[in-house]
Amino acid sequence: MDTNDLAARVKAGERRALARAITLVESNRADHRVQAVALNEALAGTGREALRLGLSGTPGVGKSTFIEAFGTMLTGQGLKVAVLAVDPSSTRSGGSILGDKTRMETLSRDSNAFIRPSPSQSQLGGVARRTREVVALCEAAGFDVVLIETVGVGQSETMVAEMSDLFLLLLAPAGGDELQGVKRGIMEIADMILVNKADGDLKPVANRTCADYAGALRLLRKRPEDPKGFPKAMTVSAVSGDGLEAAWEEMQTLAAWRKENSHWQARRAMQSRHWFEEEVRQGLLARLSGSPEMRSRMNALGARVADGELAPGAAAQEMLEILGSAYA
Repeated sequence: MDTNDLAARVKAGERRALARAITLVESNRADHRVQAVALNEALAGTGREALRLGLSGTPGVGKSTFIEAFGTMLTGQGLKVAVLAVDPSSTRSGGSILGDKTRMETLSRDSNAFIRPSPSQSQLGGVARRTREVVALCEAAGFDVVLIETVGVGQSETMVAEMSDLFLLLLAPAGGDELQGVKRGIMEIADMILVNKADGDLKPVANRTCADYAGALRLLRKRPEDPKGFPKAMTVSAVSGDGLEAAWEEMQTLAAWRKENSHWQARRAMQSRHWFEEEVRQGLLARLSGSPEMRSRMNALGARVADGELAPGAAAQEMLEILGSAYA
């Protein structure tokens, strides 16, 4: 594969080339990883930058419906929107349903939109391992907004904050109880809370829920990268469209403030550092599992731990010492 040619086609905005590039960077094959690195380097100097929006929410909150309504509103304004939807992978078969695209029928037919479902492949954090690289590909292809939909809400879903400019948390009316177990982790990183389904009989309930979370946000935290009034809670309806434009205006306000006050590039620099360190960690794990000798030693130590001969911590320390001597 000619990565320079593929890079040129991605920069030209060819959808088929973008899809092929994403397949390449998501591959775990060693030769594909070499090509993916070369492709990323070829696209690194484009200077194109999209607004990266991370989105999470509890099951049944209407994430796909919201994304379709919100994305269609943005494309109606002449913006190009990419949607990266991460689906959970089976811990047994490794497969994923990847049904998000079928739930966004209108947006999937929009010429200014691109929807790409990806399996999480047991990666923690609610995103796939290569999602950040896919975001960079979408930026190089000229998309103005990249929406990253996580697997779902949980303690590990905060990983999406390490690759997005703004993190949005979608909640249902009276949905506080189902979020109790994860509230602090999610609330500490949410830039905006959007209470969905604020229409019909649920509208008064949604307004109360919004008020409750607005109060919680004021008490929970204040960050230096937040202007006055942020983080904030708002009501929206993906069905009627109410509140979508107002929410988009607030997102733009927050993004503009961070750019003007130097928080934007500082945040992206910290994210790049995080993903560099994460790539090193993953590479070390790959080396460990890829070496027959190391696998044999791991299996031997694992058997001793299982038999109760060795404590897990002691076995881990011994394995680290073996690794240290091997790569010294």
